[in-house]
Amino acid sequence: MQISDIALQTKNMIDDLKAICTNFGLGNASSEYKIITEVFLYKFLNDKFIYEARQAVPRFSRMTSAEIEASMTAMSEDDYELMLMDFGGATAKLKKEHYISYLFNRKNHPDFHRLFDDTLIDIANFNIDIFSVQTGSQSKIRLFDALSQYVIEQEKKANFCRAIIDKLANCSFDQVFAQKYDFFATIFEYLIKDYNKDFGKYAEYYTPHAIASIIAKILVPNKVQNVSVYDPAAGSGTLVLALAHEIGESNCTIFTQDISQKSNEFLRLNLILNNLVHSLPNVVHDDTLLNPRHLNDKKDGLATFDYIVSNPPFNMDFSESRDTLAGEKHQKRFFAGVPNIPNKDKSGMAIYLMFLQHIIYSLDEKKGKAAIVVPTGFLTAGSGIQKKIREHLVKERMLRGVISMPSNIFATTGTNVSILFIDRENKEGKVVLMDASKMGTKVKEDGKNQKTVLSPEEISSIIDTFNSAQPVDDFCVVVDYKDIEEKKLSFSAGQYFDVKIEYVELTQEEFAEKIAGFTRRLESLFAEGRELEAEIKKQLGRLNYE
Repeated sequence: MQISDIALQTKNMIDDLKAICTNFGLGNASSEYKIITEVFLYKFLNDKFIYEARQAVPRFSRMTSAEIEASMTAMSEDDYELMLMDFGGATAKLKKEHYISYLFNRKNHPDFHRLFDDTLIDIANFNIDIFSVQTGSQSKIRLFDALSQYVIEQEKKANFCRAIIDKLANCSFDQVFAQKYDFFATIFEYLIKDYNKDFGKYAEYYTPHAIASIIAKILVPNKVQNVSVYDPAAGSGTLVLALAHEIGESNCTIFTQDISQKSNEFLRLNLILNNLVHSLPNVVHDDTLLNPRHLNDKKDGLATFDYIVSNPPFNMDFSESRDTLAGEKHQKRFFAGVPNIPNKDKSGMAIYLMFLQHIIYSLDEKKGKAAIVVPTGFLTAGSGIQKKIREHLVKERMLRGVISMPSNIFATTGTNVSILFIDRENKEGKVVLMDASKMGTKVKEDGKNQKTVLSPEEISSIIDTFNSAQPVDDFCVVVDYKDIEEKKLSFSAGQYFDVKIEYVELTQEEFAEKIAGFTRRLESLFAEGRELEAEIKKQLGRLNYE
């Protein structure tokens, strides 16, 4: 079967699972995303387990999935334990009674929903040391919960679980595990698209793939190894996943934090799908600004990272913690200041400025590199925290460049955005300022929101031009820090473009003829103006008489 056919089959399975939720009264319920993601994850772990068994046991190499399951079921407990020891840490360990086929063969059990729930919880407990996410208090959020609890009517619980297991048994990921990111990035986007409407408190669940790709290929133009990647407002992890894929999943370790439980669950699923299980212990569910949880080795300060990427929220009410964050304890981290609380709308607090300062503070002092999505207005603000941050980046010689993106690159916001690139190593280098705002094609997403989509050629043009640091008329300029200081710290490419004046050679007769033409036109316009003035006075006179 072709990969495209498996992708279509997988998307159909996701649609079928959503239809089951709808049929049992759970469509659009707050629990729907949890059911869909956990069931999908169960299917993934089951098929990945069979795939790893085929790699670990030579005699399984030519067997079908069903034959492998039958052989494993017939194994002695000792042989089964020995086989599990050969599995890598990225694969969840399953007992024989955890297989989807085991549940499928017992779906007529009168209390099937209890068997289904108990199986998921046992898998979670059996793998909790690796396959879990931490809260700020260090407790672990396990992989699965009892899913039948969301069906209110007791008599429908078993049928709900039977419907789910039927769909899982009729689909296989067996042939796609070698694809990794290229396959599952698309599937993940499809999986969560219906749950991307109510954003997490600190991040959108999904950043456009174009943005993620541009950031990854600009931040990592060459091979690197053994590096750390961090996102303090990670959402579903699109940016860190794209960067990890560019670096190589085995060459980096991911660290994230986000205050939203839902986005952390999406992130965990994304890491598991993309072979980054070793980074799961570094996923933290907590308030990054108030309680940053990633500490240095001595535990006496915050950790610093080689690469930081982030698409933080732009405006949000954090008035309850505002005064605490402005206190002496956090003064060094928030060096440019803390936004004041607006008189009318607290949700207008510019929280992205807090994340931007936190990112600068968290960068490795020698080689740290970062890319952050910011409102385009940040680039030219004439005063306040925005200007202080720009001044700091220039003074410390750590700015690599800026790309101003097209409007509506995010379908969910009309705010124009730019990507700010920071590089601790760019002390004497040139700064690239790019205006890509005119690129892209406008499309309607789901017939509602308008979105700008960049073509593959446009994405390549942005990446190649930025990385080559070569100026292109009306698109890209390359400046130094002195130029930026002379422009009052503006990071906007448009303010550095040369103003071009077209020169046309004319004879004296042609010049005289053009001037005469302009004169005649002006005299005509003046005459029309005098006639209009007289008509207005005439009408006003009539009105006064009446």
